[in-house]
Amino acid sequence: MTPAWKPASVLLAMACATSPALAQSLSPLVPPEGTPVSNWRFVGFPKSKADIPATRFELAEVQGERALKVSTRASYGTWVHDLPKTDPGRLQWRWRLDQPLTADKDGKVVADILTKAGDDAALKVCVMFDHPLDRVPFAQRTLLHIARSISGEDLPSATLCYVWDSVYPAGLQGANPYTPRVRFITLQGKGATLAQWQTETRDVSADFAKLFADELPAGAAVPKVRAVLVGADSDNTGAESVGWVKALNWTR
Repeated sequence: MTPAWKPASVLLAMACATSPALAQSLSPLVPPEGTPVSNWRFVGFPKSKADIPATRFELAEVQGERALKVSTRASYGTWVHDLPKTDPGRLQWRWRLDQPLTADKDGKVVADILTKAGDDAALKVCVMFDHPLDRVPFAQRTLLHIARSISGEDLPSATLCYVWDSVYPAGLQGANPYTPRVRFITLQGKGATLAQWQTETRDVSADFAKLFADELPAGAAVPKVRAVLVGADSDNTGAESVGWVKALNWTR
């Protein structure tokens, strides 16, 4: 799937508090009505997995509010905004989950972000970093080179994801079961209220320093940010989900 949105140059300037310089702003995730989306692009699986459906990203209204609707159905996909090595700051957004990942025919929730078989997320906001390769363990560095070659994407060496999960409680931290190059924090977890907007504000620099502490030498600066993305996937479990995101940008 390629979203039917045409490019346009619409920028929203917002400041970043954790750096003396301003973090480069993100083009609006939800631009004013009648204005096309700018600088966001869809990224899915490589061509070798072209049979996996794409997560759907579309502008729509929910209870009178215009937002980015993110829907999965045994699918995978991300909505990415590239950045030219900007300083990490405080990232803020609003999101809501209307339909968590569905259960199987026996009513069991099979999604489990700590296992490969269940590694799906109904909603996530991730930050990709320009992490120096010499800080990445040799074996992982080799696998990263292979993944870049197969995907055709210049995959980042470190990604931090904020996840809305329905199985584990909020506050769970860990590494993706497929690769430690991606690490996560659950901000909304089991028991979170559905179909209700939640506002998140995260100190991206502090979160990176905590989750990638094993690869950040004492006194070293947190790497620059190279991209921010919104995503959702249900390709492992074959489930369905519906969530919404809006007002994503750096803030003071």
